[in-house]
Amino acid sequence: MGILPRRQARERRALPVGRPLAGGARQNGAPRRIRRGFAIGCAVAAGALAVAACSSGGSSSNNSNNSAASTLPTNGNTVTFAELPGFLPNFIFPFTTPAAYGTWNLDDMQELMYRPLYWFGGTQSDPLGVNMSVSLAGQPTWTSTTSFTITLKPYKWSNGETVDADDVIFWMNMYKAEKDNFGGYVPGYFPDNVTSVKALSNTEVQFNVNKAYSQNWFLYNELPQITPMPAAWDVTSLTAAPGSGGCVTDTAKDKWAKCTAVYKFLMAQNSDLSTYATSKIWGVVDGPWKLSAFNADGALTMVHNPDYSGTISIPAGHKEITEFKEAPFASDPAEYNEIKSGTTGVQVGYIPLEDITQSTTSATTAGPNPLSPNYTLIPWDQYSVSYFPINFNNPTVGPMFSQLYFRQAIEESVDQPAIIKNVFHGYGWLTTNGVPTLPAGSELSPKEATSPLPYSISNAKALLTSHGWDTSTSPATCQSPGTGANQCGAGIAKGAKAEFDVKYASGLAFLTTEFNAFQSSASQAGIQINLSQEAGQEITAQDIACTPSKATPCNWDAGDWGPGWVYAPDFLPTGEDLFLTGSVANYGSYNSAENNALIEKTLSSGSTIQDMYNWENYLATQVPVIWMPEYPLEVLEVSSNLQGVSQSLNSYSFINPEDWYYSN
Repeated sequence: MGILPRRQARERRALPVGRPLAGGARQNGAPRRIRRGFAIGCAVAAGALAVAACSSGGSSSNNSNNSAASTLPTNGNTVTFAELPGFLPNFIFPFTTPAAYGTWNLDDMQELMYRPLYWFGGTQSDPLGVNMSVSLAGQPTWTSTTSFTITLKPYKWSNGETVDADDVIFWMNMYKAEKDNFGGYVPGYFPDNVTSVKALSNTEVQFNVNKAYSQNWFLYNELPQITPMPAAWDVTSLTAAPGSGGCVTDTAKDKWAKCTAVYKFLMAQNSDLSTYATSKIWGVVDGPWKLSAFNADGALTMVHNPDYSGTISIPAGHKEITEFKEAPFASDPAEYNEIKSGTTGVQVGYIPLEDITQSTTSATTAGPNPLSPNYTLIPWDQYSVSYFPINFNNPTVGPMFSQLYFRQAIEESVDQPAIIKNVFHGYGWLTTNGVPTLPAGSELSPKEATSPLPYSISNAKALLTSHGWDTSTSPATCQSPGTGANQCGAGIAKGAKAEFDVKYASGLAFLTTEFNAFQSSASQAGIQINLSQEAGQEITAQDIACTPSKATPCNWDAGDWGPGWVYAPDFLPTGEDLFLTGSVANYGSYNSAENNALIEKTLSSGSTIQDMYNWENYLATQVPVIWMPEYPLEVLEVSSNLQGVSQSLNSYSFINPEDWYYSN
């Protein structure tokens, strides 16, 4: 029933692995998902990428493995994982705000301790499907087109409480009360489309919804937003008895006053980073890990939760990982110099692309590794798209962005193939619409496997010229204001310049190369792009959906946090998160009644794969955001004696260090 079942679609996919950014990304990408990035330091010639032999600051020659570590970096039963510069874990509460809703908080910290109701990916046979073996609940049982029941498995919290039906209801009630404060919220959908939720028993929760939906979509995109919360959190003070906050029993009749009070208390605890590792609140976990140390600079240490109810399978005779650390770095070169030294015990790091000596022939296949044999090179690909939002509601440049021809001219100034080849060294793939092109499966429209708006400066320039712009200089100027077919468009005055600002994430040097090339190409078409850098976390916090007012000037033009969007915890790329009018993650406020109607069809109980294709084919040429080429989460460098990493890598950027182990 509904769209082609995910597992069936995945059988044709060839992924080596497996979620803000984000991402960055905003991810519900997961709305905003961020990935660890790559540093690129090559020069850019006017109009084209001029990529020569590059080297990162402070790095040794990359033409041989002479600088590689002479010993394998091992530290007992500890694994140290390199964090991305500029994206530091700083939000522990899994009811995460839009500004903090990224992989650096969700994947790299929260989900190691607090498991979502359903877990996706991480298996070789079905890298993008639901992983029921490690989910907290079994397959939903639908008793009618608008009612279903979930049954929880026998999991325990670390304080001895059972993960039960009340823990699910606790989350749902808080979501109803504070939905605008959750990064995954899409108005009209979860939890708005749930008319009631109640416990049938300690392990069974019944949901009733407002109409018939695709059951597959509801499992993949709605229920994974739930993270059960323990009674120990349903409090309004540190000395209160578990459950005394009353959020589990709160109702809309009370205007969710109890849940709001609990939320405010938990947010206050979340703001106190110095207590993360010692908090009696955050110390109650149901995942395989718990914090033992945390610093505001991003450094953290986790140890095994001895009361974890799930299964961890380590081959006999091997050493399991009992301590997991995440290490912050000031820059990509600093990280790479450290793993090359082999003296500090970074077992899972990444290689900046400029230090890759030879290109790969496929985004999913590792090329030659300059740190071989002490490290194994593993491209960590993810089910994601790359883009940057443009602000349709900006009072100055919004009228230009509202013109379809203008957006198409911008898109045709992006040379995606050249960026993939010269900047990503082959570790990349096209973004053509809201559905990833890698891995290419049944959800991707055949028409969108290649770009419908390929790079063409002549076409981009012609679009502007045919709509009343003088492109003899850059920026082009509007010479024919008005709303006619050959005029500039509504709200664009005579003499207006084809010019706008783009902020992009600092600390990711490859973005400088990418955006300098983009700026150069666009200028040839008559579009002037003014570039500036800002911390990626600041961009994700500031460049959000807005309308102009005295309180909110809504004056950002465009912003790129770098990594794009990975589909988690809404795992089907049906578009409601990113492109539906009013969605929290629709940062640029794109608004199209036709797009909304096409998305709605993909979610209905009678949806077909053709409904997906119809929506994709429409959106691709509408350019609601500026599509950019995508690249791996990281090109990992993994200590050669650390096993289980490639098998557990997840296409949604989850990490599972509990499945890693050292060979003897």
